[in-house]
This record gives sequence, C-alpha cells and structure tokens, in this order.
Amino acid sequence: MKEKKHIPTSDEPFAWKSPFAALKDVTPLPARTQPPARDLAEKTPAEPKRNRGRVDILRSTAHRGGKTVTVITGFVGISQAEKERLAKDMQKACGAGGTVKEGRIEIQGDHRDTVARILTNAGFRPVFAGG
Repeated sequence: MKEKKHIPTSDEPFAWKSPFAALKDVTPLPARTQPPARDLAEKTPAEPKRNRGRVDILRSTAHRGGKTVTVITGFVGISQAEKERLAKDMQKACGAGGTVKEGRIEIQGDHRDTVARILTNAGFRPVFAGG
C-alpha cells in the first residue's frame, strides 16, 4: 500500500518542494521563426467559372400554407452534389432551411438578394422571375 504524505496543519514550518523547481535549470526553447510568406496568388481563391448559364430565382407561396419560399430553377450541366453544396451555402448565408427537390433548390423565406449574390459568385447569371 502506498503511504500518504500528510501536510501538517500546525504552525510549525514544513519543507515544501515545488514541482517546477527542476525547470529553472532547463535552457529556454529557441525563438519561433515566422513561416515563409506565401504569394498573393495562393491567398486568393481561384477565379470561379464564368458564364455557367442563366438561373431563375422565384418567390413562391403556392401550396405552402401561405409561407414564402425562394426557388432557384434552370440549372444546366450541374451535378446533384453541386446543387446540394450551393443549397447548403445559401442556407448558411440566409439563416434558413432549404432543400433540393426535382432539380431545383428551395430556400425557406424571401432571400432572393442573398441567393442572387451567391449564384453570381458561383459563376451563374441569376434572373428574378415571377412575383
């Protein structure tokens, strides 16, 4: 059995050993050097693809119990995975839910301006259609 060390509670002094006492004899670590500066080209993202086609941005309330939904349609030559990635970016930017259904992206609420900005940055040409 391990014997416990008791610290006296009386007024008499006791010998206390600091656990950090051994560190005073250690040489300091060398100063940290700065990493090499990267080129400006590495810091800026690659230029997004341009002229990826026209997409329509609609505001719809039909068959939704009066709730407004922003619908993006007209994607040509874009995979389902990329639509889902775009939908996720739009949901984060708008702070709203959404889904990808039947080749179109639906975002809950009226967020046409934010969605248009995201689509423009992705290289699409957004057009406001409908009411």
